[in-house]
Amino acid sequence: MTTASETAWLSIPDLVDILGIGVSKVRRLIEDHSLLAAKIDGVWKVPEVFLRDGEPLVELRGTVLVLHDAGFTDEEAMRWLLSEEESLGAPPIDALRAGRKAEVRRVAQALGF
Repeated sequence: MTTASETAWLSIPDLVDILGIGVSKVRRLIEDHSLLAAKIDGVWKVPEVFLRDGEPLVELRGTVLVLHDAGFTDEEAMRWLLSEEESLGAPPIDALRAGRKAEVRRVAQALGF
Protein backbone atom coordinates (compact mmCIF):
# COMPACT_ATOMS: atom_id res chain seq x y z
CA MET A 1 0.00 0.00 0.00
CA THR A 2 1.06 3.54 -0.69
CA THR A 3 1.20 6.34 1.83
CA ALA A 4 2.12 9.94 1.16
CA SER A 5 5.34 9.53 3.17
CA GLU A 6 6.35 6.45 1.12
CA THR A 7 5.49 7.94 -2.26
CA ALA A 8 8.26 8.51 -4.79
CA TRP A 9 7.91 11.98 -6.29
CA LEU A 10 8.79 12.99 -9.85
CA SER A 11 9.82 16.50 -10.90
CA ILE A 12 8.66 18.14 -14.12
CA PRO A 13 11.98 17.26 -15.84
CA ASP A 14 11.53 13.63 -14.67
CA LEU A 15 8.04 13.62 -16.22
CA VAL A 16 9.37 15.10 -19.47
CA ASP A 17 11.79 12.15 -19.69
CA ILE A 18 9.28 9.47 -18.66
CA LEU A 19 6.37 10.72 -20.75
CA GLY A 20 8.49 11.77 -23.72
CA ILE A 21 6.73 15.12 -24.04
CA GLY A 22 7.70 18.76 -23.53
CA VAL A 23 7.43 20.81 -20.36
CA SER A 24 4.37 22.68 -21.65
CA LYS A 25 2.53 19.41 -22.28
CA VAL A 26 3.41 18.16 -18.78
CA ARG A 27 2.04 21.40 -17.34
CA ARG A 28 -1.11 20.97 -19.45
CA LEU A 29 -1.61 17.47 -17.97
CA ILE A 30 -1.44 19.06 -14.51
CA GLU A 31 -3.77 21.93 -15.48
CA ASP A 32 -6.42 19.57 -16.89
CA HIS A 33 -6.12 17.31 -13.82
CA SER A 34 -4.77 14.29 -15.67
CA LEU A 35 -2.03 14.60 -13.04
CA LEU A 36 -1.88 16.37 -9.69
CA ALA A 37 1.27 18.14 -8.54
CA ALA A 38 2.44 19.49 -5.21
CA LYS A 39 5.20 21.96 -4.47
CA ILE A 40 7.86 20.14 -2.44
CA ASP A 41 10.92 22.10 -1.38
CA GLY A 42 9.98 24.75 -3.94
CA VAL A 43 9.75 22.26 -6.84
CA TRP A 44 6.54 21.00 -8.46
CA LYS A 45 6.38 17.21 -8.17
CA VAL A 46 3.92 14.46 -9.06
CA PRO A 47 3.58 11.16 -7.17
CA GLU A 48 5.04 8.32 -9.22
CA VAL A 49 1.94 6.20 -8.47
CA PHE A 50 -0.08 8.60 -10.66
CA LEU A 51 1.66 7.01 -13.67
CA ARG A 52 1.32 3.55 -15.19
CA ASP A 53 3.43 2.21 -18.05
CA GLY A 54 4.90 5.64 -18.78
CA GLU A 55 1.51 7.37 -19.00
CA PRO A 56 -0.77 9.24 -16.58
CA LEU A 57 -3.14 6.83 -14.83
CA VAL A 58 -6.29 7.04 -16.96
CA GLU A 59 -8.62 6.72 -13.96
CA LEU A 60 -7.05 9.66 -12.12
CA ARG A 61 -8.57 12.61 -14.00
CA GLY A 62 -12.21 11.60 -13.54
CA THR A 63 -11.60 10.80 -9.90
CA VAL A 64 -9.98 14.20 -9.31
CA LEU A 65 -12.96 15.89 -10.98
CA VAL A 66 -15.35 13.98 -8.67
CA LEU A 67 -13.28 15.17 -5.69
CA HIS A 68 -13.42 18.77 -6.97
CA ASP A 69 -17.20 18.44 -7.25
CA ALA A 70 -17.16 17.28 -3.61
CA GLY A 71 -15.37 20.53 -2.68
CA PHE A 72 -11.78 19.28 -2.49
CA THR A 73 -8.82 21.44 -3.51
CA ASP A 74 -6.01 19.83 -5.51
CA GLU A 75 -3.97 19.53 -2.31
CA GLU A 76 -6.84 17.89 -0.41
CA ALA A 77 -7.53 15.56 -3.34
CA MET A 78 -3.90 14.46 -3.45
CA ARG A 79 -3.81 13.90 0.31
CA TRP A 80 -7.01 11.80 0.10
CA LEU A 81 -5.73 9.76 -2.84
CA LEU A 82 -2.47 8.91 -1.06
CA SER A 83 -3.84 8.27 2.44
CA GLU A 84 -5.45 5.14 3.79
CA GLU A 85 -9.24 5.24 3.24
CA GLU A 86 -11.01 3.02 5.76
CA SER A 87 -14.02 2.32 3.56
CA LEU A 88 -11.74 1.07 0.76
CA GLY A 89 -9.28 -0.75 2.99
CA ALA A 90 -6.44 0.92 1.08
CA PRO A 91 -5.30 4.29 -0.18
CA PRO A 92 -7.64 5.33 -3.01
CA ILE A 93 -4.76 5.50 -5.50
CA ASP A 94 -3.98 1.84 -4.81
CA ALA A 95 -7.65 0.94 -5.28
CA LEU A 96 -7.69 2.87 -8.59
CA ARG A 97 -4.57 1.05 -9.76
CA ALA A 98 -6.24 -2.26 -8.81
CA GLY A 99 -9.20 -1.55 -11.11
CA ARG A 100 -11.66 -0.38 -8.44
CA LYS A 101 -12.48 2.94 -10.15
CA ALA A 102 -16.26 2.85 -9.63
CA GLU A 103 -15.89 2.05 -5.93
CA VAL A 104 -13.30 4.82 -5.42
CA ARG A 105 -15.48 7.36 -7.20
CA ARG A 106 -18.56 6.36 -5.17
CA VAL A 107 -16.61 6.95 -1.96
CA ALA A 108 -15.23 10.25 -3.31
CA GLN A 109 -18.71 11.41 -4.33
CA ALA A 110 -20.12 10.57 -0.88
CA LEU A 111 -17.49 12.82 0.73
CA GLY A 112 -19.29 15.84 -0.70
CA PHE A 113 -22.49 15.13 1.23
